[in-house]
Amino acid sequence: MRALHIDLETYSSVDIKKAGLYRYVQSPDFQILLFAYSVDGGAVSVIDCASGEWIPEDVIQALGDQTIEKVAHNAAFEICCLNKSFHSPACQWHCTMVHSLYCGFPASLDAVGKAMGLPEDKRKMGVGKQLIRYFCTPCTPTARNGGRTRNLPHHDRAKWQLFKDYCRQDVATEMEIYRRLERYPIPEQERQNWILDQRINMAGVRVDTGLIAGALGLYARISGELSGRARELTGLENPNSVAQLKGWVEGHAGLELESLDKATVAEMLADKEGDGLVKEVLRIRKELGKTSVKKYEAMRACVCDDGRIRGLLQFYGASRTGRFAGRLVQVQNLPRNYIEGLDTARCLVKAGCLDAVRAVYGDVPDLLSQLIRTAFIPGEGCRFIVADFSAIEARVLAWLAGEDWRLDVFRTHGRIYEASASAMFGVPIERIEKGSPEYALRGKGKVAELALGYQGGARALVSMGALSMGLTEEELPDIVRRWRKSNQRIQDFWYTVENNAVDTVQHGTVHALPKGITFHRDRDYLFIRLPSGRELFYYRPELVTNAYGRSAVGFRGISQGTKRWELTETYGGKLTENIVQAVARDLLCSAMMNLHAAGYAIRFHIHDEVILEVPEGSGKSLEEAIRLMCTLPGWAEGLPLDAAGFEGYYYRKD
Repeated sequence: MRALHIDLETYSSVDIKKAGLYRYVQSPDFQILLFAYSVDGGAVSVIDCASGEWIPEDVIQALGDQTIEKVAHNAAFEICCLNKSFHSPACQWHCTMVHSLYCGFPASLDAVGKAMGLPEDKRKMGVGKQLIRYFCTPCTPTARNGGRTRNLPHHDRAKWQLFKDYCRQDVATEMEIYRRLERYPIPEQERQNWILDQRINMAGVRVDTGLIAGALGLYARISGELSGRARELTGLENPNSVAQLKGWVEGHAGLELESLDKATVAEMLADKEGDGLVKEVLRIRKELGKTSVKKYEAMRACVCDDGRIRGLLQFYGASRTGRFAGRLVQVQNLPRNYIEGLDTARCLVKAGCLDAVRAVYGDVPDLLSQLIRTAFIPGEGCRFIVADFSAIEARVLAWLAGEDWRLDVFRTHGRIYEASASAMFGVPIERIEKGSPEYALRGKGKVAELALGYQGGARALVSMGALSMGLTEEELPDIVRRWRKSNQRIQDFWYTVENNAVDTVQHGTVHALPKGITFHRDRDYLFIRLPSGRELFYYRPELVTNAYGRSAVGFRGISQGTKRWELTETYGGKLTENIVQAVARDLLCSAMMNLHAAGYAIRFHIHDEVILEVPEGSGKSLEEAIRLMCTLPGWAEGLPLDAAGFEGYYYRKD
C-alpha cells in the first residue's frame, strides 16, 4: 500500500458552520457514519460504521503508517475526525483541496470538478446536501417521525444506500482531481507550511469567556433600548426590518432609496440638510447593525471545552496569491481599538456595568467593537508577544521594482509617507513635520502610498478615503501624476509584468525578471514563478481585448465581482499586486518557520502579524521574535525588512 484515499461522513449535533470543525468533533454525540476508501487508486470500498461495520485492521494500521500517504479533500476534516479514535498526524496527509487552491481552482470538491470539466462519472453527486441534512444533522421532532431528533439508517434504507453511493463517489472525484494535479506537485516548502498551519489551528487560542459574556449581556440590554426607541420614533412594529424601515425613511424624507446599506446610511447621516428625526433613526440602525459585535456570538459558538478557539485560519484561502484567510471569527477583519484605558474598559464590560460604560465611553456598541481583539488572551502562566512587519507590501514592491530611493528610506528612517510627499512635491523631508505648513503634504503622500502602488488612479484614491481627508476631486489626477513620476521604476515594473505576461500567453516565450521572477506557460496554465520558487497559476490563459482596445491576459478563475468561475481579465497592476502579496505571504511563512523552530508557539496570525504565546520566565522576548521574523530567506537578499510589536496579556492593535 502506497496511498489511501479517504472520505468520511459524520454526525454531530453541533453546527459545524457556526461552531467550526474542532467544536463539532468534541460533541459527545459525534460519530463517523461512513468511511469510504481506496487503496492505491483501486475500487472504492465503503464501511458502514453507523450499522456496526468495522474498519479493516490493515486500513487502521495504514492510518498511522508514515510510509503510506493519506489523501482527502479538505484533509483537516478527516484528520480531526479520525484523531478522535486513531493517531494519524497531518505530516502523513495530502490535501487535494489545498492542491486545487495552489493550482488556481476553487476550494469545494463540487466546484473543482466543474471547473476541471470532469466527466459525470467522476463528479460529485448533486444529492449530497439533502442527504447530509437528513443523516448528519439533528432533525425536528414531529408526530410523523415519532418525535425523534435524529434520522438513522433504518429510518430510510433507500436514502441510506444513496448516501453510501454518494460517499463512494466523493472518493472517486477526489482521486481524479489528485491524478490530474500530479504533474503540478506542491513544493515541499509549501507542504511544510501547511503542516505548520495544521499545528497552529489544532492548538488554537484561548478566549476570555467572561469578556464575551459581559459584552453580549451589555449588547442585549442596549439593543433592547435602541429598538424600543426606534419603535417610539417611527411607530413601526419592527424597526429592525430593512423593508419596513426603508419604507418609513422614504415616506418621511420624501426620498426614493435603492437600499439602506452601510454606504447609504453614512451618506444620509453626513448630509447637513438632512431631516433630524430620520438621522436619529438611522443612527440607531447604524448602532444595531454593527456586525463586529456579532463576532462575540461567533466566539461563544466555537469555543472548545478548554476555553480555546481552533480552526481560525484557512491555508491558501486566497488561491491567486496563497495568502491565508480567516474562518469562524474572521480574525483577518477585526475592528481596530483607539480608546485609552483598555484594562478599565474590559473590567467594566466583564462586570456588566452599563451605566459606568455609558458614563465613561458613551457609545456602548462602539466600545464593544473596540474590545473584540482583547477577547483573545494567552493561557495560564503565559503572555502574548505580538509582532508585525512594517509596511511589508511597500517594501516588497520597491525591492522587486528596484526603486532605490524608496529602499534607502526603508533602510534608514522608514518615514515613507513623508518621503513620498517630499518626492512628489519637491519639498525637503525635514520640513514635512508637525507644526509646519508643509505637514499637510503628508496626508497626500499617505493616501498616494496606500492607493497607487498597483496602478491605481483617481478612483483608487477615492476608495482609500482621499475625499474624506479633505482632498478635492480636482486634486486627485495631479496626485496620481506626481506619484507615478516619482516612482518611475515601479511604473515601469507594471508594464514590464503586463507585457511579459501577454507575450508568454501569445507566444509561449519564457521571460525572466530580476529577483527570480519568471513567466512561462504550458497547455493549461500561465505561470509566474516567485523569488521563493513557488508559482502562481493562471488557468486556461488567453488573450482578450481590454476596454482600451489593447491585448490583455484573460484566465479562468473566481471573479471578485460575481464570485463565479468565469473568464477573468487582468492587467499589469493587478498582476503586480498578486506578485507582491504572494512574496509578502512567503516572507510571513518564512518568519513563522523561524519562530516555530526557535520554540515560539504561534497561536494565530493576521496578514503580516503573528501572535505568539510564551510561558512566563521562558526567556523568550519581543526582541528575539522580531530578529527571527526579519531573518531573510536566501531568496530575499537585499530586501529591507523591519518589524515592531508589543507584549501583553490580551491581543490589541498597538
